[in-house]
Amino acid sequence: MPHYFQLGNIPHKRHTQFRKPDGSLYAEELFSTEGFANDYSLLYHCAPPTLIRQIDTPRNISPRIAFNEQLCHRSLQGFDIAPEKDYLDSRQSVLVNSDCQIILAAPTDSLTQYFYKNADADEMLFVHEGSGTLHTQYGQIRFEYGDYLVIPRGTIYQISFDTPDNRLFIVESNSPIVFPSRYLSENGQLMEHAPFCERDIKKPSNLQTFDEKGDFLVLIKKQNQLYPFHYGFHPFDVVGWDGYNYPYSFSIHDFEPITGRVHQPPPVHQTFQTKGFVVCSFVPRLYDYHPLSIPAPYHHSNVDSDEVLYYVDGDFMSRKSVKRGQITLHPGGIPHGPHPGTVEKSIGQTATHELAVMVDTFRPLQITEQALQIEDKEYYLSWWK
Repeated sequence: MPHYFQLGNIPHKRHTQFRKPDGSLYAEELFSTEGFANDYSLLYHCAPPTLIRQIDTPRNISPRIAFNEQLCHRSLQGFDIAPEKDYLDSRQSVLVNSDCQIILAAPTDSLTQYFYKNADADEMLFVHEGSGTLHTQYGQIRFEYGDYLVIPRGTIYQISFDTPDNRLFIVESNSPIVFPSRYLSENGQLMEHAPFCERDIKKPSNLQTFDEKGDFLVLIKKQNQLYPFHYGFHPFDVVGWDGYNYPYSFSIHDFEPITGRVHQPPPVHQTFQTKGFVVCSFVPRLYDYHPLSIPAPYHHSNVDSDEVLYYVDGDFMSRKSVKRGQITLHPGGIPHGPHPGTVEKSIGQTATHELAVMVDTFRPLQITEQALQIEDKEYYLSWWK
């Protein structure tokens, strides 16, 4: 996670008595996603976070895998995913493997009737269209176009959108989403060569404590089952917390591109890493400045990974045509590269205004039935046309 942060009221020492004005104890909770040997936060609740009134019957929300055999370049039109009122109903898994799920969502209503917790995975929500506020027990985070919202697994949250026009590109990760280790010092500080720094990280603020008793519905995702839990106290009853494990946001517009005399490889665009995949941000930047440079990327065989590119905005010199929200999947094992004519066309150009998010997975991705409904089935022929 980013770095140490504190919000609200906490005791001087951890694991010591911390009492309310009436003399009773606040309930301390250690929040960690990898046991007691990794980053964590300590939260102080008005009521113990274990007071459950009722658990209803879960429902299965497993992605519907279409088929496993898919050694073929593919393209999906992401904006063809139909809007849905409910936030969870709007989330459509399109590409999945044992490490992650890649999801498209177009919710039109705010998530306010219930609370949500993903107990399976960290979530990265990229905001393509829309703005609003993420509400958590850690506080609130305002978000807008271009923001990555990183939500550690187990975080209970709600989302309020400013308008009904929202488009999200979501990646669920079964391992923590962290910054690339090569950007960090031994003490965890983002170093000078990193393309962003701690000032660019938007942390929770406006911590509001709801010391309320009642019936509060929390939908918890675990092993692709959605469990309806009814809690006896408001989930956002935290009076203070501190630590390293908390939700935050980072804007793709604050990513500072690394350029060179000749074409730079994709790792210079890396933004996040996990045990199963990496995330890169392609942003407006100057092109290579060697007198004989070729700005268009060279053909390459990503033998060890599947490459997913989500097109956000701008023109892409390596593609003949792309649409906002389009996804391309270039699976490991076969080469891919620029479309015919785009290499020569790129020579002499000085800058690009493209904006895209790339996810490279180390295990092969499977395509879902939802994805087949928005697929351009002739994409693999686009290098001939």
